[in-house]
Amino acid sequence: MKKYLAVLLFFILLIGISWTPAAPLQIALLKYKGGGDWYANPTSLPNLIKFCNTQLRTTIDPEFATVEAGSKDIFNYPFVHMTGHGNVLFDDQEAANLRTYLLAGGFLHIDDNYGMDPYIRPQMKKVFPELEFIELPFSHPIFNQKFQFPGGLPKIHEHDGKPPQGFGLIWEGRLVCLYTYETDLGDGWEDAAVHNNSEETRLKALRMGANIIQYVFSK
Repeated sequence: MKKYLAVLLFFILLIGISWTPAAPLQIALLKYKGGGDWYANPTSLPNLIKFCNTQLRTTIDPEFATVEAGSKDIFNYPFVHMTGHGNVLFDDQEAANLRTYLLAGGFLHIDDNYGMDPYIRPQMKKVFPELEFIELPFSHPIFNQKFQFPGGLPKIHEHDGKPPQGFGLIWEGRLVCLYTYETDLGDGWEDAAVHNNSEETRLKALRMGANIIQYVFSK
């Protein structure tokens, strides 16, 4: 085997083919218009990536990308995360591009960081006018990956005394968008010192995040 590999390497060098290892898989944060703080929770994705690479043995690039809804670059990322507290605005081109991305196999996770709900729903209606967000049952596979959440989403931060809910947009039987509401998963992914969450709370958030990643990457 060693001899074969040596011959193969010599042949590659001889004919002038340059070889570089494949780039690691990368996930992205969505940058959007409207004034909302799309950049909230800056330590959340790096911590989630680290947790997934450790617990799920994924090989996700530790550096996440930032991508706009209307950019062709969005097609480079199988998983796009979106968060914030306020206004969201997609123009027609952005809505069309995001729709094409999701229909082509991409996945969007929207995590309401409190205050996003009245804005994101009409904007996603631009993307999928024919679909409605439906609440996912606790039996949905996304709650039953490596980590079991028999009661659905964990409650990370309390705001209005409402239960956490997971809503989905489903296209031809495929979940293309997960909207996590009244949970604040991203806050739980952040560095411990940011919100002073307990390790137990942070672990629940990270485990649920890992379930989302595992679900998306296994489809």
